[in-house]
Amino acid sequence: MKIAFYGSSLLSSYWNGAATYYRGLLKALSRRGYDITFYEPDVYDRQKNRDIEAPDWCTVVVYEPAPHALMQVAACAAQADIVVKASGVGFEDDALLSAVLEHARADAITVFWDVDAPATISQLRADADHPLHDALRRIDLVLTYGGGDPVVWEYRALGAAECVPIYNALDPETHHPVAGDRRFACDLAFLGNRLPDREARVDAFFLEPARALDGKRFLLGGSGWGDKPLPGNVSWLGHVGTRDHNAFNVTPKAVLNISRDSMAANGFSPATRIFEAAGAGACIVTDAWLGVEMFLTPGEEILVARDGADVAEIVRTLTSARAKAIGEAALRRVLGEHTYTLRGALVDTVFKEHVGRPTVEAAE
Repeated sequence: MKIAFYGSSLLSSYWNGAATYYRGLLKALSRRGYDITFYEPDVYDRQKNRDIEAPDWCTVVVYEPAPHALMQVAACAAQADIVVKASGVGFEDDALLSAVLEHARADAITVFWDVDAPATISQLRADADHPLHDALRRIDLVLTYGGGDPVVWEYRALGAAECVPIYNALDPETHHPVAGDRRFACDLAFLGNRLPDREARVDAFFLEPARALDGKRFLLGGSGWGDKPLPGNVSWLGHVGTRDHNAFNVTPKAVLNISRDSMAANGFSPATRIFEAAGAGACIVTDAWLGVEMFLTPGEEILVARDGADVAEIVRTLTSARAKAIGEAALRRVLGEHTYTLRGALVDTVFKEHVGRPTVEAAE
């Protein structure tokens, strides 16, 4: 079956946290026989900061951020058996969703793939006139980056015919143990772009522990932190491309995951970073969020911190031997239960269940 997938970017992770998720899932679906074309707009300097070239398992079409170009790629939806519009594409998202639904064949499966479900649901609750309200009544299926039952219940209440969480996972061909790199040597490292709904949590869970532990070394990677006042024991690297993620994860004694506000509040939303880091065998420290035990066992496969004081205590007392044991346990767990091969099998099953079903509008 042919998939037309409209998303933020497959080729660049620059200001695009969904890149690893898209790559892992679409590669897995390709190996199951799907013929995939990914359409991405040339925005936010992503094409200038590519970290992969177009892969052999997916055709990538980069289009100009202009209305005529959007309409041209939207018309390609008519050639697909499955039409996917992801959230957060980055250029005229509402117009793109409307256009691809207009061009999708009557027998095609239409999908809204939400890579930030808590934020999207919050917007829908706050805005009764949001265009997605009407679109949900026409779409066959909502897939989400995470969120668990709370997100499923919310989407059904908002009119979605069906909602299935497809969680982040590991692509072991991309993220795996490597030799350490002295550039990334430290006691605790955090990788994440500076975002308004996460900055206060970065202050609390990363910068405050650094100030309390002036004898320890901390490393900050990600875009947007250039003008942020940092403690003297925190080094900022700027954007870290995916080719360096394995070394960034495996070299520090531990790496920190900090959820965005909406995902922490909702729970059941493990970040891509958790699986990337676990795949490299890293010892992960995460802020507390509901559902973490579904993915990794606290105290054995991941360390959970309720606040910055917990982070500081973990960094102060963590031995290299314990960090190594936790990282090895996390690696075993994700290889056994949380790979994109397994997630792709779930998506394949969901798609095949919809083949031949009446469309939402026809069913009405």
